[in-house]
This record gives sequence, structure tokens and C-alpha cells, in this order.
Amino acid sequence: MSTTRKSYGQPRPGGIGITTRTLQCLGLGLAAAGLLILAGTGTAPAANTGSSFAVYSGSKPLRDYAPGAVLKTRTLNYHLTGIATPLKVVQLLYRSTGSLGYPTVNVTSVIEPPIKPATVRVVSYQSFYDSLNPADEPSAAITGNQTVGGEVWTAENGLIADLLLDGITVVASDTEGQSADFAAGPVYGKNTLDSIGAAFKSHATGIPGSAKVAMLGYSGGAIATGWAAQLAPSYAPDVNKRLVGAAEGGILVDPAHNLQYISGSVLWSGVMPMSIIGLARAYKVDLEKYMSPYGVTLYKKMQNYSIASALGAYPGLTWAKLAKPAYVNPDSVAPFVSTVNKLDLGARPMPTIPMFMGQGTGGVLEGTAVSAQYGAGDGVMVAGDVRSLARKICASGDSVDYQQYDLSHVTSVPQWLPQATVWVLDRLAGDAIPNNCSSIAPGNSLALQKLVKRH
Repeated sequence: MSTTRKSYGQPRPGGIGITTRTLQCLGLGLAAAGLLILAGTGTAPAANTGSSFAVYSGSKPLRDYAPGAVLKTRTLNYHLTGIATPLKVVQLLYRSTGSLGYPTVNVTSVIEPPIKPATVRVVSYQSFYDSLNPADEPSAAITGNQTVGGEVWTAENGLIADLLLDGITVVASDTEGQSADFAAGPVYGKNTLDSIGAAFKSHATGIPGSAKVAMLGYSGGAIATGWAAQLAPSYAPDVNKRLVGAAEGGILVDPAHNLQYISGSVLWSGVMPMSIIGLARAYKVDLEKYMSPYGVTLYKKMQNYSIASALGAYPGLTWAKLAKPAYVNPDSVAPFVSTVNKLDLGARPMPTIPMFMGQGTGGVLEGTAVSAQYGAGDGVMVAGDVRSLARKICASGDSVDYQQYDLSHVTSVPQWLPQATVWVLDRLAGDAIPNNCSSIAPGNSLALQKLVKRH
């Protein structure tokens, strides 16, 4: 297959057009996945779809395994809405690291393309399944388990279909880990990096040691992609050597900003308590004692919520409604401050691989007091923060291709996806690396500075 690439959004010679695939991902994800079913060849053995696979029961202490070590392997058919397809998947249970540094286990799914190419190329795709429920993770949906939150992965079939049909091996981990630590960025990154490491270590995946890897993720998937790119040099240098680039869109830079940005939103405010739960879970902090009776009720109710349940469910919800009167200012909640300060990408060492960064600015919150403070955003992510991060990556000597869209978080996807997919394929092909660092507009003057006190 030709590796010649056209400009962003144009069909590629020898492949299915990105523009067509983008339309499928938006409204015809099932049709795109159907193409994969028709294209698949051969049938893999059925596997037990129970959750016991995600449990480590070996006699050797987990801490004695290096991150990325493969603990279990199973081969199964890719399931779409509970129905088995001919597409083959190798799932791996591997060792990773939790937010507090303790050893954990996690699951990744290595999805083989329907037609085996002469040269193996790998894309680590990070899902935006955004859930507090472990049952919603990609590995569960792939094995045939169906949940409302897990249907997010069904929609994502359209996003990965073009990659698979282009002969790419797709690696998709449960980025939030087996306890579903929603919004806890560093653990997303470690799970992603160890997933890639495990995929290379396993003989069952057929990935040669010489293969290169690109990363791709939007929104919640961008949390994993961005953190993996920035943690790779220190946490997983062997994986970093294999990476040729990372493409992300709808980018979360500093949750301290975003939680205030979405406070009071009609659509996105329900993500605020989800994030608080995820951070408390990941870092083992008790935030209930700071909450109002309504806040406690919501906190308990949403312990297993997914993004599918939260969006639009709590219009106008604010931090003040969740907190006791003495704690209406987030600065006054010391455990929250110390936790959220760990999650600022701008405060971490920069990546050493080329980056594609896409961000919308046409969010529904434009014109509000919050937008006046932070500048334009896509309704949930702050564009000024993203530009500031992009410029900081540029200043570190790295290459950045930054694209900005006058669209919302959701409507930016059809702009971002074709650009990001072609960019990723170009990196795997070894094509010239685009760099528009000199034209990236200044970011938010508040970005990368704490709006909450250091404790």
C-alpha cells in the first residue's frame, strides 16, 4: 500500500478516504465497524468474557514484576455490540503503576488489522470512554460485555476503522485502570505506556521489536495521550524510543482551570463531580467532609457514572452547590488543592516526540464571566491553556503542529480526526515533520500558573 499522503482531510491513495471515514465515525460508526467485519479473515478462538481475566492471582509478588510485564494472555474475536466478528484481538493483563506509586494490573487489547501487512505499524489509540465504572472499559466492550457507558467504545469503532483497514495494528488499553480513576492524568499515561510495552513483549501480538508506534486520542483519550508523551522519557524510556509522534485533540492541560470553566455549564457541569470522585479515588483522599448534603448525595450517587449519564444531567451545577458554605472557594480545601496540583501538564517535563495538537474555541460558555477570565474554549477545555502548553513544548525544542477550530468540543471532532489520522500515518511513514511553532498565538496569560494555592 502506498505511503504517499495527501493534505489533511483528503483521501489517500490505496486506502479508504479519511473524509468518508470521518462521516462514518460521526453518524455511521456501526457501518464502519461492519466494513471491518466483512474485511476480516479467519476466526479466533472464543474467550471467557468474565472479569476474572483482569485479576492477578500469581504467586510471585506483583511488585517484583517490572512495569509492562505480561501477566496473562488471551486471544478472542472482536465483539461489536455484543456480537462476535472475525477480527482477532489479543488481550493482555500487564503490570502497571497507580497514582501513588503502588503496583497495579491493567488490560490492553491489541487489535489486528483484517489484512496482515508486509510491515507492521502500530497506533496506540486512547479511548474517551470517560467513566467511573470499570465495566465500561474498552476491554470489556471488546469481549462482548454491554453497558450504556461502554457504548462509547462502539462509537469509537468509526475512529479506528480507517487505521485497521490501512493495515495498522491498534493497541487500546483501559487507560483509567481497573478501578476507573477518571481524570487522574498521570495514571492514564502510565497505563498507556505500559500497554505499549506489554504489546511488544508478548509473542502473541506478532509485533516485531523494530516496529514504530504513534499515539492518538481525543478528549479523555487526549488525557492519556498527553500524559504518556510527557511521562515517557522518564517513566518508560524504552517505549519512548519506539514513539514517532502523538496526536491529541480537545486537550485538558490543568484541571484546576477546567473545573472552574465548566462550573455552571448546561452541558458539561456534571463532569465536575465525576472528576472529583475520580481524583479522590486515585489519590485516596476524603473529600466528603467538605461537601454540602446535596454534594454528598451526588457524590455517592455518581460513583459508577459514565460520561453518557452525566452530560446535560445537572445543568447549572457549580462547585458552590457541592460544597459546605465554608468551602465554596476550592482554595480552602487543602486535600483537593494538593491533589489537583499534581495534574497540570504544563508543570511537567515536556515530551521529546513530535506532537499534533488540535483544540476548539467555539464552546457554549463563550461570553460568560468564566470565559472572560480564561479566554475562549470549546465548552470544556480552555484553548489558551492548550496554546500555552504547545508554545512551551516548542520552546523545549520539540516539533508541534497546532490546529485551532472555531467549534465546540464535540463539533471539533470532524475537523480534528482527519488531520490527526493523516498526521499519525505520516509519522509512521517517516515523512517530513510539520512544525508551525512560529505561528502559534500566545496562550492564556493565566495558563500554567496556579489559580489555587500551593500547599
